[in-house]
Amino acid sequence: MLLPWEYGVRNLARRPLRTALTLVALATVVMLVFVVVGFIRGLEQSLAVSGDPDVVLVYSVNSEENIENSSIAARTPALLTASVSGTVKRFGITHVSPELYMGTRVTNDNDVEGLGLVRGVTANAPLVRRSVKLIEGRWPGNGEIMVGRLAAAKMGSDDAALAIGKQLVFEGQPWTISGKFAAGGAAYESEIWCRLNDFQTATQRQDLSLAALLLSPGKSPAEVSLFCKERTDLELRALSETDYYASLQQHYKPVRMLAWLVVLLVSAAGVFAGLNMMYGAVAGRIREIATLQAIGYRRRAILVSLIQEGVLLAAAGSLLSGVIALTLLNGVAVRFTMGAFALRIDSVAILVGCGVGLLLGVLGALPPALKALRGSVAISLKAV
Repeated sequence: MLLPWEYGVRNLARRPLRTALTLVALATVVMLVFVVVGFIRGLEQSLAVSGDPDVVLVYSVNSEENIENSSIAARTPALLTASVSGTVKRFGITHVSPELYMGTRVTNDNDVEGLGLVRGVTANAPLVRRSVKLIEGRWPGNGEIMVGRLAAAKMGSDDAALAIGKQLVFEGQPWTISGKFAAGGAAYESEIWCRLNDFQTATQRQDLSLAALLLSPGKSPAEVSLFCKERTDLELRALSETDYYASLQQHYKPVRMLAWLVVLLVSAAGVFAGLNMMYGAVAGRIREIATLQAIGYRRRAILVSLIQEGVLLAAAGSLLSGVIALTLLNGVAVRFTMGAFALRIDSVAILVGCGVGLLLGVLGALPPALKALRGSVAISLKAV
C-alpha cells in the first residue's frame, strides 16, 4: 500500500526554509539549462532561416568560407547576368545584388565604440534578399544607413543609440540612420546597410565582396558554378545561399557541442546539489521513516513517497524557471562572431529544461532515500 499523496505535500510544507532553499537551487540549475539550450536553438534558427534556396552567392575562391575576405571585380555581376541564364528578370530589372561586406569599428552618438557589420547594397538588394522588410523609417539616401533589428546587440550598444535620426561614425565619416529593418531572424538583422557607392567611396574601394543572384524556380546553381569553374581567370566560386549557411552550421558545430557539454555539466552539478539537500532532509527524518515501517508501510511505498517529494520540488522549480525564461529570456539578443541572434526558448528548450528538472528530482531523492531505508528499524527508532 502506498502512502497518501497528501503526506508528501505536507512534508514539504513542514520544512519551509529547507524546501525554499531546495526550490531555489533546482530552479537556478534549470534556468541555466534554459539559457544554454536557448542559445543553441537561437543560433541554429538564425542560420537555418538565413539561406534562400533560390539565391546563389558568387564570391572570391580565395576567401574560403569568410565573405568578409572576398574581393571580386566590380564588373562581375554584369558579366554573370550576361553569361548565365536563369536569373530572374522582371520589368527590365535583373535580380542581382552587388554587395560590399565588411566588419568595421562603429561609434555612436554616446561615443560607445563597437564592431559592426556593414553591407553596401544597391536598390536591387530587397529583390534578392526577400526576407528583409523595412519596419521603420525609409530606405537610405546619400550619407544615410539603415540598421538591422539586432545591430545594437552586435555593437554592444543600446537600441536608443540606433534610433532613426541618430548618427553613427565608421570609416572616417558620419552616417545618419534613416530606417530599421527586420529579416525574420536571419543573420542580416545584425548588420548595417548603406548605399554601395557611398560605402565604396568611404572605404576607397572599387571592388565588391560578392554578387547575389536570384534564380528562377527550377533553375540550378550548378550552371553558375560551372561558369565560375570555366572562367579560371576570374577566380570565382558559386554556392547556393542555403549551402553557405549550412557550412557555417558545420563551422559552429564545436560551439554547439560545447554548449551541450555545458548542459550536461550543469545538470550534473544540479544532481549533486539535489543530493546534498535531500541527504540533509532525509537525515533528519530517520525516526519518522522507521516509524512508518513499524506501522506496516513497506519500504517501496516509503521510497515512492520520498521520490514524490523530490519530483514535486523539481517540477515547481522547472515551472518557475520556465515562466521566467519565456517572459524574460525569450528573444533576448546575444552577440556572436557571425553577428547577433536572439535566444529562442521554444518547445525543444522547454522539453529539455523541464526534463532535466524532473530528472534532478528523481536522481536527487533516490540515493538518500535508499540509504535511509537500509538501516534497521529498531536502531532507527532510537535515532535522535
